[in-house]
Amino acid sequence: MTRLRDLLRMTAVRLSAVFLLLFAVFAAVLLLYVTSTAQTLLQSQSRATIAEEIAELSQIYEGAGIVGLVRSIDRRSRRPGASLYLVSDASGRILAGNVESIQPGTLDDPGFTQRAFGYARYSENETDRVHTAVAEVLTLSNGMRVLVGRDVSDLERIRLIVRNAVILALVLMTVGALAAWVLVGRTALRRLNRMSASTARIMAGDLHERLPVDGSGDEFDRLSANLNLMLSRIALLQEGLRQVSDNIAHDLKTPLTRLRNRVEAGLSGSADEPRSRQALEGAMAEADNMIRTFDALLMISRVEAGSHPAIKTRVDLAELVAGVAELYEPLVEDDGGRLIVETDSLLPAVVSRELIAQAVSNLIDNALKYGETPERALVVRVRVRQSGSLIELSVSDNGPGIPTDKHDRVLERFFRLDESRTKPGSGLGLSLVQAIARIHDGTLRLSDAEPGLEVTLSFPAGEGEGTDGEGERGSV
Repeated sequence: MTRLRDLLRMTAVRLSAVFLLLFAVFAAVLLLYVTSTAQTLLQSQSRATIAEEIAELSQIYEGAGIVGLVRSIDRRSRRPGASLYLVSDASGRILAGNVESIQPGTLDDPGFTQRAFGYARYSENETDRVHTAVAEVLTLSNGMRVLVGRDVSDLERIRLIVRNAVILALVLMTVGALAAWVLVGRTALRRLNRMSASTARIMAGDLHERLPVDGSGDEFDRLSANLNLMLSRIALLQEGLRQVSDNIAHDLKTPLTRLRNRVEAGLSGSADEPRSRQALEGAMAEADNMIRTFDALLMISRVEAGSHPAIKTRVDLAELVAGVAELYEPLVEDDGGRLIVETDSLLPAVVSRELIAQAVSNLIDNALKYGETPERALVVRVRVRQSGSLIELSVSDNGPGIPTDKHDRVLERFFRLDESRTKPGSGLGLSLVQAIARIHDGTLRLSDAEPGLEVTLSFPAGEGEGTDGEGERGSV
């Protein structure tokens, strides 16, 4: 009973029941329409034929009298497949024709009979004596009656055959539908039970569990595949959250300790001593670094969550990149290096000016921090070019580069190749650039510059979108 209740709760089973009921109703209506139409058509044809014969017999009666009429009826009644013919006296006694007996009262009213009546022919078996017919009764001037009719027994038999066929079809369809409900419903219930079991394990905390996919490609498979993608994304975000929590605890412990020590050192001396001032300035610098770290984390979270107000406008990327590079050029030259910008004269694109400028700044800053080597002077190269419908913005250096197996790791938050944390930074620069790439429907790719590292940000140019004025709010 429980399984039956589960089956009846299924939408597919309920829809099938509704379809079966509708089919039964339509089949019954169709049956009534077909039989009534056929009956009306046959009756109309019969009436037309009977009226024509009555007119002919009336003419014969007027010309040849009752003798000629009886002879004509006798002759017509002997033809193969003849209609019904009957001549009776005023009392209703049958004098001529091919009808042995007739339902009482049929000859009482002249004109067409209101309904079919029963009759029996001569020389028939007892089992074949019951027939039905429609007819027209003509009353002669001497009181005698003439009946001309058409047999409608075949129509009744056809109606019974059609009705029985429809009833049998409905019974077979009902049995087949019930069998299909049981087979299909049990299969669907098994799959739903497996999905429910998987979701129970997922809700219990096992985010590595996935909904079953049997490869049939039906709606259950498509639903499971989409939910599995969602679960993978959730697991990835949760793993990222766990890593962020661990890295925050690890990376902020040291600056907080230094901050406390410097404040303590500042408090241990007089306020006008240089040592106290130096300690407080160092504490302020540490606090600024932590604020920048939290700002970067907040921006990454907003960008990935889609809540960052990314207002996209039509921007000349060549001008934008050149402006950002100009700010870093003095820093590169102070370290004895060169900053080279290679771009077309005009590269229009619909982007967020603020976020793209942030991405370029992060990439150049990353090259400055990790591109220096004692063997050669630093060269930072910034390229912007259009490749088909994509804009490719790349920043490369001639430093030691990053091992290929670490390319994916450096995109994680707080991951740093400098495990000793001797160089400035929080390990969030490339993570923020990757988030900016996603908000622009783009990708971030790392490759070897031989020597050095090249980081390429690719995203659609977005031509035909945005405005040159206030811009439009991006869909994030």
